[in-house]
Amino acid sequence: MAWPIAEVARMSGVTARTLRHYDEIDLLPPAWIGTNGHRYYEERQLLRLQQVLVLRALGLGLPEIRRILAAQVDELQALRGHYRRLLAERDRLDALAGTVARTIAELEQSRKDGTDMISISRPENLFEGIRSAQCIKALHGFPELVGAVERRTAALSRAEVEADERERTAQMVRLAELMATGLPADADAVQAEIGAQYRTLARSRAATAEEYRAIGRCCVENEHWRAAYEAIAPGLAAYQRAAIEAYAATRLG
Repeated sequence: MAWPIAEVARMSGVTARTLRHYDEIDLLPPAWIGTNGHRYYEERQLLRLQQVLVLRALGLGLPEIRRILAAQVDELQALRGHYRRLLAERDRLDALAGTVARTIAELEQSRKDGTDMISISRPENLFEGIRSAQCIKALHGFPELVGAVERRTAALSRAEVEADERERTAQMVRLAELMATGLPADADAVQAEIGAQYRTLARSRAATAEEYRAIGRCCVENEHWRAAYEAIAPGLAAYQRAAIEAYAATRLG
């Protein structure tokens, strides 16, 4: 059975324009094109579209998705891999939802106590569900750096992981304070702070200039990273990216 592009768009929620773009970049060619010029899709193309949408939901860009789909041999095995990724993402989102719920409860309690003072029992809990070891998985295309971070994190005790997260949160807050003073991203004080962040990362593995720039881009382009930065101060994600760009250019070549 074959479905015209309009029907596939209706079923999937993807616009016909997007489907045509997927065809143009050779990500999802139709099964065939009719004499009227309309694209038609069969079951195999629908399965491929499902994989594309799953990988998009996991935060992958189209070039990376094209590479993954081009490399896969067995569709069932690939779907099992996507399924494992979705379960991991569900667990991360559950943790994030729990974090937000605790924050709401603490803020509501502060208001019930009749004070405008915000009292958070464990500030590091604000960022549970967006831990650096989890967020680093978004750094597609740099498996050596991702693997080094994951290996180091796996070797840490819970107390050590929490200490790392408190340090990372403190670094983000300090950067937000520098941004609030109006300092440009390439100012000496800002670059010193970025240098401290780089040295923290280097405990796992010293990043190359290209890898560090990719981390900077993720601060803006990855929704989970961006949300973490913007929760501290609006504009902080873009400021972090600009500061990393300057550091990579001047310190890492």
